[in-house]
Amino acid sequence: MTESSHVPAIATLVAADAVDKPTALATIARAVGSAVDATRPARPRVPLAGGVWVEIDIPKFGEPPPLAIDVHSPAGFEAAKRSALALLEVLRAATDWTIVTDFDRVYDVQG
Repeated sequence: MTESSHVPAIATLVAADAVDKPTALATIARAVGSAVDATRPARPRVPLAGGVWVEIDIPKFGEPPPLAIDVHSPAGFEAAKRSALALLEVLRAATDWTIVTDFDRVYDVQG
């Protein structure tokens, strides 16, 4: 994807903790001073600055964690990555989650 494309890019953080999706979204929203946007009930998100947002991808039934924290940016992968790294620092300070980056999984999606 080019940085000027209108299709959002995703940079993923992974939390190795057992957290359900509503709790994870609420925790992220509280940590960044935002609110959960549930206007799309199938894909709730937490808006961040600059048109960036966070969605949670939870394991399928019966699978153990990890919890994928997908940071979407319409400005491309590098912008998504920068936002993800900033979010990583905020979440490390605000939670006891064990979080790492998963930037090897680079992909673009329709938002």
